[in-house]
Amino acid sequence: MSALRPPPDDRLHDACGVFGIYAPGLDVARLTYFGLYALQHRGQESAGIAVADDDGQVTVVKELGLVSQVFDERTLASLTGTHAIGHTRYSTTGSTQWQNSQPFVRPRNGSVIALGHNGNLVNTTQLREELLDQGVHFSSATDTEVITALIAQEADGDLMAALRSAVARIRGAFSATVLTSDAVGGFRDPYGVRPLCLGELEGRHVLASEPPAFDILGGRFVREVEPGEIILIDRDGLRSERVELNGARPAMCIFEFIYFARPDSTLEGRSLHDCRQEMGRHLAREAPVEADLVIPVPDTGIPAAIGYSLESGIPYAEGLIKNRYVYRTFIQPDQQLREAGIRMKLNPLTSVIEGKRLVVVDDSIVRGTTTGKIVDMLFSAGAREVHLRISSPPICYPCFYGIDMATRGELVAASKDSEEIRDRVGATTLHYLTLEGLQASTGLPASRFCRACFDGEYPIPVPEELAMCKMRFENDAADCTP
Repeated sequence: MSALRPPPDDRLHDACGVFGIYAPGLDVARLTYFGLYALQHRGQESAGIAVADDDGQVTVVKELGLVSQVFDERTLASLTGTHAIGHTRYSTTGSTQWQNSQPFVRPRNGSVIALGHNGNLVNTTQLREELLDQGVHFSSATDTEVITALIAQEADGDLMAALRSAVARIRGAFSATVLTSDAVGGFRDPYGVRPLCLGELEGRHVLASEPPAFDILGGRFVREVEPGEIILIDRDGLRSERVELNGARPAMCIFEFIYFARPDSTLEGRSLHDCRQEMGRHLAREAPVEADLVIPVPDTGIPAAIGYSLESGIPYAEGLIKNRYVYRTFIQPDQQLREAGIRMKLNPLTSVIEGKRLVVVDDSIVRGTTTGKIVDMLFSAGAREVHLRISSPPICYPCFYGIDMATRGELVAASKDSEEIRDRVGATTLHYLTLEGLQASTGLPASRFCRACFDGEYPIPVPEELAMCKMRFENDAADCTP
């Protein structure tokens, strides 16, 4: 199957969502399915579930598409067992092909190990070359398979020892769930760039990228997995260890607060919906304007738009209607639909916006292409003025830790100031939330976050040659331009 490459859009994409459950007596496959539903926003390219039964047999089903496209009643009924892990993928290393979908499976100690991963390693090349020299073969182009192979190579000792050894060797951003014939595990990198949480369901332990995955099952959020922590769950209960790394500090990706995680998530003890409303309030204080309505770019701009409205006193309204059934699809639009572009996802509510001065709140601008189309759409629908308010600072640097972000040359804010960007997208005015305003909105100190896409200060050293080429392990050198 050839790689599926949709045209670049103007949104940031997180790597993946991960889930794990150890619950003898419950329908673990179905619970994993619904857990993945709650994590669908973290990846729409592929979905997969691995289940282990009482006899130690591990079964994996994974395919390109959304969770609802990959699994049906018949498939779930065939996945019986006592424990399971699940994964939703958005590619950051390797293209959208079946062989890059997760969980990955490798033989270990006469059985198998399955693993799903959220994030991106910065030492994949080195580790992959070492494993190739040892005779290890790879069937994919992902760093996830490298992590799986590292754990599988540790044949001596129990699973905790193998996980401890692997976590000590890999560098970068990683949250993962892992399954063997008799256990479920999870681990998070020593910087805590990507989230991983522990929950409880009817006395059983559950792992997931975000707390809403527990809510949808009727479970409860217990706590976040600590940076560098390894959790192992089996019939004896839960064990936990931490791997320390010299120089590591907490560095959660601040875009989890701005956009990636669900607004109903709680991370670092903070309600993300409340934090995003605060971002809107700060925007209103930093850049007031006379206007008739505040409208969001749905869905991620909604909490900040509410905050802007509350702080400014300008009425809030829906002015853009989202087509909620337009997700990633493998049926490509024809040229006429492709030219329609953003209208496949958004449509203006003319009766609301015609003749109005609008404050339009969105979470970010990456390339500026989509933003320009939205501004043009609003003016074409009769808006008198379009005042753009962005609830994050200008993105000036690429990410190497699990966001499929454009190279620096494609980031519009890397080469243009706010006035130049305003002119390019055609807005009446434009204001980005300041880094200080963003940080204040989180209620947490800057020292707890990675903010490298804004300030260029990368907490995890990145090899110069990496240059964030997601296709670097495929025969696709043309995609490896910095």
